[in-house]
Amino acid sequence: MLTLVTAAGLGVDAYVHWQLAPGFDTLTGAASPHISQGQLFRLEAALAVIAMLLVLLTRNRLGALVAFLMAAGGLGAVLLYGYIDVGGFGPLPDMYDPVWYTEKTISAVAEAVAAVGALCLLLMPSVASDGDD
Repeated sequence: MLTLVTAAGLGVDAYVHWQLAPGFDTLTGAASPHISQGQLFRLEAALAVIAMLLVLLTRNRLGALVAFLMAAGGLGAVLLYGYIDVGGFGPLPDMYDPVWYTEKTISAVAEAVAAVGALCLLLMPSVASDGDD
């Protein structure tokens, strides 16, 4: 069940970022090469899909670790840029966005659910050790 919850959270995260990406293509960094926030959203979506597939297909600690890092990293980024104006640096754009619109909130909740699910998967005793008692 935790695997499915984690995968669902990552899937929602990927979907929301992919849908939002075109609207953020104009926000680019100052230095060359100019990286847009839309490109970063597409990268987030692709990495979330990879993490989702890993957690579903491998069902091991490595997949859970990748899923946790992906979801927690995404949640950390949305919270950081939602509350602190870090500014742009190098090719990365200034992604400060203090407004919590529906899609952003859905993504943050999905990332939190996925991170907690993946953390629980990481902390669960392995199936192999259950038979050793």
